Amino acid sequence: MNELLSTDLLVVGAGIAGITAAVEAAETGLRVVLIEKRPYIGGKVTQFSKYFPKMCPPRCGLEINIRRLRTNPMIKVLTLAEVKNVVQDAGRQNATIKLMPRYVNDRCTSCGDCVKVCPATRKNDFNYGMDLTKAIYIPYEDAYPQQFVIDTTTCLEGIHSDKGSDCNKCVEVCKYGAIDLSAKEETMTVDAGSIIWATGWEPYDANKLDVLGYGKFADVVTNVMMERIASPDGPTKGQFLRPSTKEKVGSVAFVQCAGSRDENHLEYCSSVCCMASLKHVRYVREQNPDAEVHVYYIDVRSSGVFEDFYTAVQKDEKVHFHRGKVAKAFQDVSTGKMVVEAEDSMTGKLLQNSVDLVVLATGMRPASTGLPVNGSVIDKNGFLMEDGSDMIACGVVTEPKDVAAVVREATGAVAKALMRGSYGHRN
Repeated sequence: MNELLSTDLLVVGAGIAGITAAVEAAETGLRVVLIEKRPYIGGKVTQFSKYFPKMCPPRCGLEINIRRLRTNPMIKVLTLAEVKNVVQDAGRQNATIKLMPRYVNDRCTSCGDCVKVCPATRKNDFNYGMDLTKAIYIPYEDAYPQQFVIDTTTCLEGIHSDKGSDCNKCVEVCKYGAIDLSAKEETMTVDAGSIIWATGWEPYDANKLDVLGYGKFADVVTNVMMERIASPDGPTKGQFLRPSTKEKVGSVAFVQCAGSRDENHLEYCSSVCCMASLKHVRYVREQNPDAEVHVYYIDVRSSGVFEDFYTAVQKDEKVHFHRGKVAKAFQDVSTGKMVVEAEDSMTGKLLQNSVDLVVLATGMRPASTGLPVNGSVIDKNGFLMEDGSDMIACGVVTEPKDVAAVVREATGAVAKALMRGSYGHRN
């Protein structure tokens, strides 16, 4: 099947940038197709526990935008969808879209009977692999669409077996006939006046930071993992527990610029990591008034109104700031605790602090790999940039930024699309 769909605007990526662009464009009267490669929309914002500096849950604002999206007939949303090719034709963009099967159709009522009988488990990528779900799952409790999906990588024998569907317990138990294990990959063509690329970001791979202990020691996690740990629907239900022992965390070390501002890893600053770690400090201190916190930094970047947030954290006598880049993190075999080693550049002293948990502030990497765009619009670090062509992009795929800046840029991208686009139906 290769369906042809004509629209005014195609938005690629349904994180906060893509959703903002889609609803803003639709409310000007444009027809919009919004696509997302994951089985749900919302992007990284859905994985945050709170925003800084207000320390409020981000899903409130996201829910409002999803409601705007759901109730607007000018927007068509496609999940599990990726752009594979784009061809320009008479001022318009013809995009070939690959649609991966969900194996669960619109009859699904999210009753959960299928989960109860599913024999296979998978690492929960929403929680960065810190817990498990069944092979048939809803990505998170407030996910949109609120519809189950099957992870084919953990039940390949059931879905792609030469003998047929060996594992069909979910099919048998579903009283609504919502599960179709024979579903196939499909393609469609979207003919659009303009394309906005809002593919977002991924955290830098901490496995490349072997001297900092990630992947070797269970009590070394990343900043994005810390966000899920702090979340009420996270792997520990919001409790700060040592991954190795499940005991209450009494001391934490935050390692800033973990792989960032480093020519061997990410040469740039991701702009939000300092504030994210200060937020995490607040998480820990609010939950455990006795916890000791160490922050290792090159310099703390907290511009504008964020400076007040930084100043407030500095006044906490249980929070210790050390100016110096961490050389290594290792485990003290006699205590089982982690030891963080760094030279304090203010005093010249070598520091070794023993802690329960080490949090690496890894930077943002643009999710531009594999996009069907002209190589001239991708800089040396992978960020999309305008070069006088028809490229329109917004969000962190253009450069690191906070959520407020993402929303502003997404609105600006719609304005560019309105000026540049070729609109109107094709017969």
